[in-house]
Amino acid sequence: MKPWRRVMWCIGLLTQEYRRRMYNVLRLYAKPLRATEPVICIDEKSLQLVEHSRAPLPMDRGSPAKVDYEYVRKGTSNLFVAVEPKAGRRVVTVTERRCKVDFVGFVQELLTNNYANARRVHLVLDNLNTHFRKSFEDVLGKTAADKLLRRVDFHYTPKHASWLNMAEVEISVLSRQCLDRRMGSREFLRDEVDAWQQARNAQRRTIEWKFTRQDADEKLGRHYVS
Repeated sequence: MKPWRRVMWCIGLLTQEYRRRMYNVLRLYAKPLRATEPVICIDEKSLQLVEHSRAPLPMDRGSPAKVDYEYVRKGTSNLFVAVEPKAGRRVVTVTERRCKVDFVGFVQELLTNNYANARRVHLVLDNLNTHFRKSFEDVLGKTAADKLLRRVDFHYTPKHASWLNMAEVEISVLSRQCLDRRMGSREFLRDEVDAWQQARNAQRRTIEWKFTRQDADEKLGRHYVS
């Protein structure tokens, strides 16, 4: 018995709406890579900026680097992460906030710069209130929003199922490989993130998604409700 151990999880009612959205995302992930119809997963990550209160002591022979346990808070920052899993391509942008203006600007840059030549763009998103078409209309106006999104298909994960968004996998890798230390300024954070994504893109690091519709039915079927 280990009563102190806990596993955190959240699973909503697996209704027809839940299954419809889940099957749609899984069907999209199963499609082969097509440059003309990229599948792009998007998510955000908030990060607290902290700085050393005292200069660390560098490592020496037989002695690791030493960092003081105290730190200085320097505010917060946000990272927008877009990853095209099968192409091994990602775009990470550091912003001060993650309001709808910032989100719309991030997607606008993706569509007009990174994926300007794509015939159809599939965006996989969770249900954050800024992720819907209304945000584009509020920021750009309806005419400009319609023009920008004419090539876009939105695909939303079910509520309480953001684990179906592969951007979370990419954010996990980013957190382990780049964000696992103190970042004292947004400029330093941006430089480090840019270097990380350039190296990862150069290596064309892909994400292999193995969870299929058949797996979903087998593992979750007993929870399905009408």
